[in-house]
Amino acid sequence: MTSRRTLLKLAAGSTALSPLGTALAQAWPAAKPITLIVPWPPGGSTDRHLRALSEIAGKHLGQTIVIDNKPGAGGTLGPGVMALTAKPDGYTIAQFPMGMLRIPHMQKVQWNPLTDFSFILGVSGYTFGFTVKADSPYKSFNDYIEAARKAPGKVDYGSTGVGTSPHLLMEEVAANAKVQLTHVPYKGNADLQQALLGGHVQAQSDATGWDKFVDSGQMRLLVTFGEQRTKRWPEVPTAKELGYGVVASSPYGLVAPKGMDPAVLKALHDAYKKALEDPKHLEVLAQLNQDVWYRNGDEYAAWARETYAKDKALIERLGLAAK
Repeated sequence: MTSRRTLLKLAAGSTALSPLGTALAQAWPAAKPITLIVPWPPGGSTDRHLRALSEIAGKHLGQTIVIDNKPGAGGTLGPGVMALTAKPDGYTIAQFPMGMLRIPHMQKVQWNPLTDFSFILGVSGYTFGFTVKADSPYKSFNDYIEAARKAPGKVDYGSTGVGTSPHLLMEEVAANAKVQLTHVPYKGNADLQQALLGGHVQAQSDATGWDKFVDSGQMRLLVTFGEQRTKRWPEVPTAKELGYGVVASSPYGLVAPKGMDPAVLKALHDAYKKALEDPKHLEVLAQLNQDVWYRNGDEYAAWARETYAKDKALIERLGLAAK
């Protein structure tokens, strides 16, 4: 009798613990639309990418995925708010930009980038470039750096925020070139583009939100920051080949609050993985000059741990670590 009772308890326990046995997994996502927090203003390259990707993923899930733009704090405001306030019920997820692994080394935050999130999957990385207005006196990136050398602190550039990849890669350039640049942070690349076009900043470091302005002749692309020249702008040199020793792609992916039901987490992963491979999504990536950077949840979490440790050393070397 004891043995039979023990077996019944074990069976009941395994059913309760089984992701497929939970009421949440059975009901989700029928109750309401899923919200994806994009921590940048509407209209920028990340917003454009994740809207297209989520529209396809939503079809695989049979539920609408709504984009909620929450810019601020170098792309960490939105995911940080989610970690602190959202329920782990599968109805709120967020983009996880590189700043999430850097800002905690630079200032105090209320969330932990490694333990307060469930990692869904890695998605893509950026093509970063440095642009000026078409009528700028800087015809090349070397022209810009030489101007900074002659007038320390008087030559500026904008980025998508303190601690973001566009900011840190330029800090690396400045350190390697031994020049002093003035950094002007913005909430996102849509705001940054308008600031440059309006003459409020001399140049900008950003992902490919500038693509249409470069192609239309309103901006001049001086340099890109990949390992190789881009397919779309092959005439533009890389910072590496110019001798500045900086290469960056800043991979990003999607996360949920910690404590997610494994079955819901897998369903989100599977839907977004199918969307990643969809020809319509690949067409959007080609427009943005980005590549697929797929990692499953475990691989993405392992990459985040490694990057968090590595970037701590970078931030300390640049003198940007919290005192």
